[in-house]
Amino acid sequence: MIITTTESIPGKEVVEILGIARGSTVRARNIGRDIFAGLKNIVGGEIEEYTKLQAHAREQAIQRMTQDAQNQNADAVINVRLMTSMVMQGASEILAYGTAVKLK
Repeated sequence: MIITTTESIPGKEVVEILGIARGSTVRARNIGRDIFAGLKNIVGGEIEEYTKLQAHAREQAIQRMTQDAQNQNADAVINVRLMTSMVMQGASEILAYGTAVKLK
């Protein structure tokens, strides 16, 4: 399965557009991380726990999008995008989406 942010794949021809492939996950912070983040906010710097949380969430959303594309019998997902939105205080959704296609 080819996953790309571009609209085309060099050396390949899109022969059929199958539809939108999407995957999402919702992640919430926890009190332990929030306390540490508050302390880190005072002195400045990266809050690595949140960085790791978001990185894992992105990977899970991409995996779910890939599975959705496989369910559509796609060869690739092109024009992939990621979007983040707040679902509620302390929780965010990561959405990965793109166009599922058949290639030649």
